[in-house]
Amino acid sequence: MTTIDPPARSVGRVRPRPGPRRGSEAVWFAVPFVLLVAIWWLVVEVTGTTARTFPQVTDVIAALAEMAASGDLARHLGASVQRMLIGAVLAVVTAIPFGIALGSSPRLSAFFSPLLRFSVALAGIAWIPIATLWLGYGDRAVIFIVWNAMFFALTYNTVLGVQQIPVQTVRAARSMGTRGPRIVWEVLLPGALPSIVTGLRIGLGYGWRGLVAAEIIATNAGLGYALFLAQSQFDTGVIIASMVIIGVLWLLMDRLMLAPLERRTVERWGMKAVS
Repeated sequence: MTTIDPPARSVGRVRPRPGPRRGSEAVWFAVPFVLLVAIWWLVVEVTGTTARTFPQVTDVIAALAEMAASGDLARHLGASVQRMLIGAVLAVVTAIPFGIALGSSPRLSAFFSPLLRFSVALAGIAWIPIATLWLGYGDRAVIFIVWNAMFFALTYNTVLGVQQIPVQTVRAARSMGTRGPRIVWEVLLPGALPSIVTGLRIGLGYGWRGLVAAEIIATNAGLGYALFLAQSQFDTGVIIASMVIIGVLWLLMDRLMLAPLERRTVERWGMKAVS
């Protein structure tokens, strides 16, 4: 009697089970904010708080509409985003090579590590007075503060990432003739990438805080300056509107760009999953 063998299973990568739908994730992500706005509206309505003390939700919406209509929103937003991008790029191109150099040299790491730990506490806002003395008031001082706020966190995470690469991996690469820039591009940088991306995510948060603080003091345009100007005019609607814009910008950058980048990087190069 002839038997028919069952079809052989194809050998390959097992597809992961589909996770929660993006729509469901977006809803759950938005729920706390909707609840916060509802509580905000209710508390202000019940207590009768004046707009000068704390604005109602509708006052903030009206302030946003007025800023958009007058062109102030585009002017302040454009200035802040431009400064943030320039400072972030400068931090990336200086901190990552420096961190790789420190991480791959025990002597350099031992020498600079105390200075890095010391500087992390002072990075960003504490440098604003000296930045304005060195660079004056304007874009250069703000960009320096963004760079400074990001540099040390990114360098420190890069060092940790390089130091966590197994010694056997580096030795195996060298035994196969990998030397100089090749070992950086093919071994050290990929191996440290999960930690670098985490450092970038942390550093950008520091950079935003430094940006806002520096704009309050050193410029006449930007979201930080909009906060300062509204405070001097007792316009709480614009104050809260500016704060909302800053928070939304960071959330969009973090959730749409940084978190997926960190997840993909860790899944490919890292040793653990991202929560």
